[in-house]
Amino acid sequence: MITWLRTHRLVAVGASALVVLLVAVLSVVLTRGGDEPDVAEPGASATPTTTTTTETTATTTSAPATSTAPATSSATATSTTRPSPKPTTSMAPTTKAPPFPAALRGQDLTVLPTSRKVVALTFDAGANSAGLPKILATLSAKQVPATFFLTGTWAQSNPAGVRSIAAGGHRVGNHSMTHQHLRGMSDAAVADELARAERAIRAAGADPRPWFRFPFGDRDAQTIAAVNAAGYVPVRWTVDTLGWKGTSGGITAAQVTERTLNALRPGEIVLMHIGSNPEDKSTLDADALPGMIDALRARGYGFVTMQAALG
Repeated sequence: MITWLRTHRLVAVGASALVVLLVAVLSVVLTRGGDEPDVAEPGASATPTTTTTTETTATTTSAPATSTAPATSSATATSTTRPSPKPTTSMAPTTKAPPFPAALRGQDLTVLPTSRKVVALTFDAGANSAGLPKILATLSAKQVPATFFLTGTWAQSNPAGVRSIAAGGHRVGNHSMTHQHLRGMSDAAVADELARAERAIRAAGADPRPWFRFPFGDRDAQTIAAVNAAGYVPVRWTVDTLGWKGTSGGITAAQVTERTLNALRPGEIVLMHIGSNPEDKSTLDADALPGMIDALRARGYGFVTMQAALG
C-alpha cells in the first residue's frame, strides 16, 4: 500500500509540473504575439481586420485636429460621419450701381441741371492736338476749369497731352475708341468702344468716368441706354461754336465767341475742339478762348466742369 501511494504521489507531482510548464510556454507565446507587429504573408491582403479598423476609426474621431492623418480606410469612415464644412464665400452682386445719379439716366445732357450762372467749357479731341498748348495755357492763366472728351486713339497717340490735361486740374471724358457712328451698332459693340477707350485713357493717366460724348452727336434711345449700362452719362452741348469748320468754312474767332454768347444761359455747355481744321490748319476755338472767357465773366458767369452735373 505504501509503495502504491508513493507511486501515485510522484505521478501527481509530475502532472502538476507539466501543467505549470505548459502555462509558462503559453504565456510566452501570447506575450510575443502581442509585442511583435503583424507581417503580411506574400500574396495576402494588407487590409486590416474589422476589429482593427473599428478601433482606428474611433481613435481618429476623438483625436485633435493636429494628430497624424489616419489610414485611408479610417479617413473614409471619418469623412462619412463628420463631413468637413464648406468654406464660406461672398458672392459678388450681379449688378453694380451706376456711378451717377439715377436722374441722369436716359439723357444726353444739353445743359447742366442748375440755375446758377455757370458755363461748362468742353473740348473734343479726336484728330490732332494743334490747339492744345494754347488752350491749356489760356485756361491756366485765367484759372478756368474745363472738360476734355478724348478718343482712345487720340489718348494713345498723345499720352503727354492726356497727362497735361489731368495735371491742369481738368476733367476728362470718353469720346469712344475710334470715333465711329455708334447708332446702329449692337449694345456689345458700343460697350466695346467705350471699354477700349477707357483703357487707353487710363493708361495715359486720366479717368474718363462717368462722362461720354457721342461721336458726331449721333445717338438714339438704344445707344444712350447702352452707354448708361457701361457706367457713363452722355453729354451733348447747348451750343457748338463751329470753330472746327475753320476759316475755309467761313468762320472767324469773333463768330465763335458770338455764338457762345448768343446761346448763354445758366448751365450752358459749350462744344469746342482741340484739333486744327484739316484744310486751312486754323485753330479758331483756341484763338477765340481768351476773349470768350472775358466776355462770359463780364456777364457775371463763372466756370465749372461736368462734375457740376452730379450735384
